[in-house]
Amino acid sequence: MKLIVVDDHPLILEALAQYVAAAEPAWTLLTARTRDEALRALAREPDCDAMLLDLALPGTRGLAFLIELRRDRPRLPIVVLSATHDRATIDGAIAAGARGYVAKRADAAAVIASVKSALRGAKPVSAPSDPRSGPPASWPEGFEIGFTQRQSDVLRLLVQGKPNKLICRDLALSEGTVKVHVSAILRALNVHTRAQAIVELARRGVAVDAARAG
Repeated sequence: MKLIVVDDHPLILEALAQYVAAAEPAWTLLTARTRDEALRALAREPDCDAMLLDLALPGTRGLAFLIELRRDRPRLPIVVLSATHDRATIDGAIAAGARGYVAKRADAAAVIASVKSALRGAKPVSAPSDPRSGPPASWPEGFEIGFTQRQSDVLRLLVQGKPNKLICRDLALSEGTVKVHVSAILRALNVHTRAQAIVELARRGVAVDAARAG
């Protein structure tokens, strides 16, 4: 089974690759970070079985790429993977032809279950919006777990995918200090890697895309 994941965040792609490899080792995972990369991947691998698609890709507008894919590849099951989980966006994606909709805060089992459901040709289903939670929390106000201001600064750059050397440059810190902050952040989130940290942030409702844009 070939699954293509389209998301512009490299750590999201890394985390999903780890989860899929662990849960479904027989699956082949393809990745793309832009619309053009996705189209090239589909051209190289026309027998892809399913797609996980982030709606917030650079250079695309909302549902436009989903609609384009449904028009050109009507047999390709597409599950939307998004940090946005308001009812209007979910219903819009399903109406545009998505076979499912799963929030980035969902755990790996829910993501894989959504793909399997789409492969079975089940009736399109979506993760229900949660009226209590509202939209994903903005950065950094919605994320209060006791980080210091400097740790929050490091985390913002970590989420952007920057290595320690660039974080050092941007914050005028030594590499040793940055390593200490990164280790503290991972411990606070109860994860072991940066990719896992991104997934944990999304699970807690932090809008990762907002952090990157900041």
